[in-house]
Amino acid sequence: MFAQNTLTVKGRITDDAAQPLAGVSVVEKGSANGTTTNAAGTYTLRVSNGAALLQISYTGFETREQPVNNQALLNVSLTPDNKSLAQVVVVGYGTQRRASVTGSIASVKATELMQTPVTNVAQGLQSRVAGVQINQNSSAPGGNISVRIRGTNSINGTSEPLYVIDGVQIGNGGGVNDISPLSTINPGDIESVEVLKDASSTAIYGARGANGVVLITTKRGRAGGGTRVSYESYYGQQEATRKIDMLNSVEFAKLENEVYRSNIYPDPASLGNGVNWQDLVLRKAAISSHQLMVNGGNEKTQFYFSGNYFDQKGVILSSDFKRYSLRMNLDHQISERFKMGTSLFGSYTINNRIPTGFSSIDGGATNSIVGAAIVAPPVLAPYNPDGMIFPFADQLNGRYREVVNPLGLAEITDRNATVRSIVNVYGEAKILKGLSYRASFNVDLNDGANDYYSPIYIVAVRDRNANTGSAAKFNDRGITLLHESILTYTTEIARDHTFKFTGVFATQSNSLESSNASAFGFPNDATLYNALQLAPQANRSASSFRSRDRLDSYMGRLNYGFRNRYFLDVTARYDGSSKFGESNKYGFFPAFSAAWRVSEENFMANQKLFSDLKFRVSYGSTGNAGAIAPYQSLALFNPTGGYNFNNGAPAVGIAPARVPNPDLRWERSVQADIGLDASFFNNRLNIVVDLYNKRTKDLLFVRQLPFSSGYASLTGNFAEIENRGVEFAADARLINSESIKWTVNGNITFNRNKLISLVDNREESVVNNYSVLQVGQPLGIFKTFVFDGIYQTGETVLPGSDSRTGGVKVRDLNKDGQITAADQIITGNANPKFIYGFSTNFRFRNFDLSALFAGVQGNKVYNLLRYTLENPLGNRNVVAGMVDRWSPTNPNNEFASGFQGGRLPISDRFMEDGSFLRCKNLTLGYRLPAIKGISSARVYLSANNLFTITNYTGYDPEVNTFGNSNVLLGVDNGVYPMARSIIGGLQVNF
Repeated sequence: MFAQNTLTVKGRITDDAAQPLAGVSVVEKGSANGTTTNAAGTYTLRVSNGAALLQISYTGFETREQPVNNQALLNVSLTPDNKSLAQVVVVGYGTQRRASVTGSIASVKATELMQTPVTNVAQGLQSRVAGVQINQNSSAPGGNISVRIRGTNSINGTSEPLYVIDGVQIGNGGGVNDISPLSTINPGDIESVEVLKDASSTAIYGARGANGVVLITTKRGRAGGGTRVSYESYYGQQEATRKIDMLNSVEFAKLENEVYRSNIYPDPASLGNGVNWQDLVLRKAAISSHQLMVNGGNEKTQFYFSGNYFDQKGVILSSDFKRYSLRMNLDHQISERFKMGTSLFGSYTINNRIPTGFSSIDGGATNSIVGAAIVAPPVLAPYNPDGMIFPFADQLNGRYREVVNPLGLAEITDRNATVRSIVNVYGEAKILKGLSYRASFNVDLNDGANDYYSPIYIVAVRDRNANTGSAAKFNDRGITLLHESILTYTTEIARDHTFKFTGVFATQSNSLESSNASAFGFPNDATLYNALQLAPQANRSASSFRSRDRLDSYMGRLNYGFRNRYFLDVTARYDGSSKFGESNKYGFFPAFSAAWRVSEENFMANQKLFSDLKFRVSYGSTGNAGAIAPYQSLALFNPTGGYNFNNGAPAVGIAPARVPNPDLRWERSVQADIGLDASFFNNRLNIVVDLYNKRTKDLLFVRQLPFSSGYASLTGNFAEIENRGVEFAADARLINSESIKWTVNGNITFNRNKLISLVDNREESVVNNYSVLQVGQPLGIFKTFVFDGIYQTGETVLPGSDSRTGGVKVRDLNKDGQITAADQIITGNANPKFIYGFSTNFRFRNFDLSALFAGVQGNKVYNLLRYTLENPLGNRNVVAGMVDRWSPTNPNNEFASGFQGGRLPISDRFMEDGSFLRCKNLTLGYRLPAIKGISSARVYLSANNLFTITNYTGYDPEVNTFGNSNVLLGVDNGVYPMARSIIGGLQVNF
């Protein structure tokens, strides 16, 4: 019973971003008197007197003791306990206390992921995790992205990590013009992400863990505090960050006269600046997102529901990406011993693509809308007087029919629609004290439909014929079924010894079906891709495909701890895959790790410097089942056409296509890791350091076979790669007062990749005109001639150079008086010397300011588009610098003279420094004062890709025409340009 001097205290509990926290425990210290906050984060508590002390606690946040000091209104902000040793970290098939983690695991919270408006989760991770390199290969809406954890681990297989979303395993990949599979997932539903990097933490995924694992936990309902409703929205504008300077009409006309040695343009000065085709193709584009979330529950049942609409227009005409998504997560405690739940996710995405980044040397100029816009002659008109696209072949008597009107490429329909459903259903049973069983059943269903149509009207009238107008329809369905049975036993002996055993059986099947129909020669454009039967029968074709594979797995893991000071983890997994040869269906993947918490030793008891100090070591083996497609170990047959029998119609036959290889086996990575975790000054400063060495053996590689075998090649395990490096991450709370909070985070990674061996003891294997694989060198190196200026008047043109006076000269390195392949050397490396990122968050009362920076240093980019833009062969525009090209009166030593049909040698002239420092995000936010009916509201203004410091001359140095390729890295042949965006947003909690 309270005395008469009691006091009723009211207030609001928020996190460090001023968002309300529901279910926070508020207790008068030294008593049982307490309450919890409601959905709005508010509480009311009658305390014994005005000098009472409130103890405020909430999972994931530091417990705080707050004196009442006779205040009737008491608002409190809690600080996330990111380095709490009791904090639970998600690991494979379970959780662990952070203090007992022995592997290399990095955690990223939802507030960090969503600091920038990202299309997928990988974009949100960029520059936030040491050891993880994320490259936005194409900046198209929903565009391709590649992720490398501790380097590239394969040659012909995938180096992408495994993604596990609430237990459902998914992958990422594709070409530069493909949508990223991760873009079908709504990042706004994510609660946290754990990145597993070393063999100890990834070995539990065995055959799929060699490239690292990204564990994604989505938001779930919480008991207490009632039902909480949140709404988040933003809208902004995007524009390309850079344009490439090209010749204007006057300069172009002079070049054309020079190239063709005729007076094509009698009066170039009268032509003015002409058309800037980049201005016509590039545009300002909108980006927006709307998300509604409802969550809550009681002690029995918790729920989370969300709906999201995301719409991003592209900065290039006709490109955009839309996503509609729904999620429901439900957990229900049936009884004290039984629990069940589900995670249901569905999305519908629509991606309108435009062609960019073709792989051929001249493809970027002729097939890519980006390249076509850059090289389009400024003297030509974009539209007919009637407003229709004006094909170049219909202008100036067809002189420029070899180049295309880029606006015509924007008229091509390339629409990809995907319906994705991810379902997880689980049940848990507590069998005995410390012993539990969990069964989960997972489905990942992907239905894709691609519609393509190239209209007749974009083709010049003089070039139209019975075959003009082409269409295609492509449909595919992928289904992944996964069952996992997990048995967990936890016990403690004499309070000093803790044991946790996890046993898993899993079986997974993947199936893919696709069908394709195409046709050309339509009477008109009226039906687009919807009536392929209107094309002549001889112009129609169809094909279909189906594949299936299965993976069965048995796994055990033992976690042992002694006095919260010494820890040992042992993991073993046995995987069997239908993909591999009859002699190697199964693989065994063991790992162990240990940790010593020095800070718990008696000799550390009185020191004040370290809050925690832990040394880690791990060693283990993992596999890469994703390195191989189904049926690669079997003898295959392909259909072949064109056989004529008895002068009849051509018949389709079947011919052997691949020799079997029963010894085909797993790509296997063996990795060692030494780590240090240290916290200083009561967790105000935290650092993590890791040194690792990872060697991947039995890499899949194609061996060429003699013609006498009847086969062209054999796929086998013929190569080996090494990655070794150092990772460093740190975070600090510089100021942590009630009204001011300031934190900084940073990380840096040094990785060295090296090819150890190739098939048949080869020292080198050619990839293409400018890239090779070479033993002792990293993947992604460039081998070219060395640029040596321009041949001047009177200078001898060396045989084999395919040049002329006024043409490009390359160095005769072996001094044999001629230019041959022997004069090519390694001239560049696409791998950076190091990658880094840093961020800061500052809050003053109701204002908050945050910034994120990303950096890459020491990598080379081969600017293949620039190769095209510096070749004055006629009919195409070139870079503005070509006004200073060589001539007898201007002995320039950089740009060649105009020459009809001329070619340039593949040289290091086009090798550029790809280093950059980018301000990825700068955000200023303000929490609005109390509004009736609203628990909290925040508005913000955010600038994304605000600026980039770089010497690269292309659109952007973060680029790769070859998408997720492991060997062709850092090539720019006119991919989708990076966009800068300014957005305004609103976050409301009811």
